[in-house]
Amino acid sequence: MLRISGLSAGYGTVPVLRNIDLQAAAGEILLIVGENGAGKSTLLRTLGGLIRPSSGAISVDGTDVTSVPAERMPSHGLRLVLDGHRIFPELTVLDNLRICNTAGMSAAAFRSSIDRIFDVFPILAEKRRQPARDLSGGQQQMLALGQAFLAKPKVLLCDEPSTGLAQALMPLILKFLTDWAKEGTAVVIVEQHLRIALPVADRAVLLERGEIVFEGKADTFAADIAERNARIAAASA
Repeated sequence: MLRISGLSAGYGTVPVLRNIDLQAAAGEILLIVGENGAGKSTLLRTLGGLIRPSSGAISVDGTDVTSVPAERMPSHGLRLVLDGHRIFPELTVLDNLRICNTAGMSAAAFRSSIDRIFDVFPILAEKRRQPARDLSGGQQQMLALGQAFLAKPKVLLCDEPSTGLAQALMPLILKFLTDWAKEGTAVVIVEQHLRIALPVADRAVLLERGEIVFEGKADTFAADIAERNARIAAASA
């Protein structure tokens, strides 16, 4: 569904990502991890069209989108949800959702999708008539995810969904993403809270200094990383 080949990118003349090869299949949750500055957010911004790669290729469902600008990415089936909750603050919660019906759903299908969002995030239902600026940071994150859900993307990129959230809300967000993936969407998440995120992921990728240094199944990822680090430590002793 999402395929990345030989991807390199950065800011101006400063390289950040180096020769990234990666893919995420339909229905899969791929977790991207790494220390601050490893290139995680740069990777998602490049995939989302906000940063032009210096080399390599990006495809969605077999279509090359390497040079597609960010505003046209949703029409190619890719949706990026950034940290910082890019919502429309002056519009009501409901209107924020209404304007995101870009998938051409029927009125009945749209109402069903709205009901599903409100079932998962009942606080949004309570505040549906209020301006989005009145929402807390965590509630704005819920709204941003709801907007993305209504676009029905083939690939969802989600950067730090825990930003601004009380930790008690993270399982709710992750269950929403898990159920979404089960419907056939490839979900790529950048998240620092591994204890919460790893159990819902299928695979995990470790970035260091803009390069993939480890990739494995999520359920064995922590143990594999510990074994890798032990081998490195032994070799350098």
